[in-house]
Amino acid sequence: MQHEDIRRSPTTLKSLPGLETDRFARWLESAHPELGAVVGAKRLTGGHSNLSYLLDTETGQYVLRRPPLGHVMATAHDMQREFRVQAALHDTSVPVPRMHFHEPADSAGTGVDTEFYVMDFVEGTPFGDKSVNAGLTAAAAHSLSLETGRVLARLHSIRPDAVGLADFGRPSGFLARQAKRWNLQREASRSREIPNTERLGELLGSTAPEDSDSAILHGDYKLNNALVDTTAPIPRIAGLLDWEMSALGDPLTDLAVLGVYWRMAEIHPTTAEAFATPVDIAAGYASFDEVSAAYFDERGIAEPENMPWYHALAAFKIAVITESLHYRFVTGKAVGDDFARMGAMTEPIAAEGLRQFETLN
Repeated sequence: MQHEDIRRSPTTLKSLPGLETDRFARWLESAHPELGAVVGAKRLTGGHSNLSYLLDTETGQYVLRRPPLGHVMATAHDMQREFRVQAALHDTSVPVPRMHFHEPADSAGTGVDTEFYVMDFVEGTPFGDKSVNAGLTAAAAHSLSLETGRVLARLHSIRPDAVGLADFGRPSGFLARQAKRWNLQREASRSREIPNTERLGELLGSTAPEDSDSAILHGDYKLNNALVDTTAPIPRIAGLLDWEMSALGDPLTDLAVLGVYWRMAEIHPTTAEAFATPVDIAAGYASFDEVSAAYFDERGIAEPENMPWYHALAAFKIAVITESLHYRFVTGKAVGDDFARMGAMTEPIAAEGLRQFETLN
């Protein structure tokens, strides 16, 4: 999800898609008076997944997160999971917003027809596309690139049991389960023939290696999911958002996902056009090889020889996600130009995964 820069007075609305504002305001005043009365609310635009709303109250600004409307992917959009991992990481070196409360789906009178949670609003610039680079020097863009790798390494260096997340998943056999899960999701979102994606899924399903390690995963790590403090001499990630795919598992899967997103402009003209990203080598951003090197240096480990397998799995995962978004579009569960473009990305991304797989010894 891409977050609007909303450091201004929001428009007060009585009703928003997915949020009955007046009803929610009455419920919040009763259930959580410490957050103050709601004086305004607006939807934060961008993204294709969970929905976020800015809440202006008498005590400050907060963000409400809820699952999307319409077709959803199996096991995704678990608000309690997203809430729990961020709450656990708040006092660590990983920059996450402070969590306030999670409300289950069966709660009555909330004005939200499903589960949701409320967290602090984080000051920072959303890095959704190349327009943010106008305010960066080449040196700042390069520094932010390496910081992106290091922040991920710091996440993966946190012991799950040290922050109460020892039971956050089943890390053993993670890679094999991932290949199986995303193959099942590919079938669940089938609306057309996608030969590259199908072939890549078959290859990954039959070749999953042993897990390299186990760590807390973000699951969808990219600069688009970060808020950046650009006021400091050296830009830093102020808030890492969108934890809906978080889990315990092989940390190199997170790095590989970042790699696919980082290189979208290089993969194919279609992905370069359809995927909004701030990453621009010409503007000073580091190559992914440099970002990856910063990650491994921060963790103090060497890059494994089978890293292309992880990149192939990441490409498959992202291709299945874009195909799921395409499925929502063609079945009338989602509208908009962004959704219309998603389907064109599926096969080029899968082709990149096949290319990575073919480099394995």
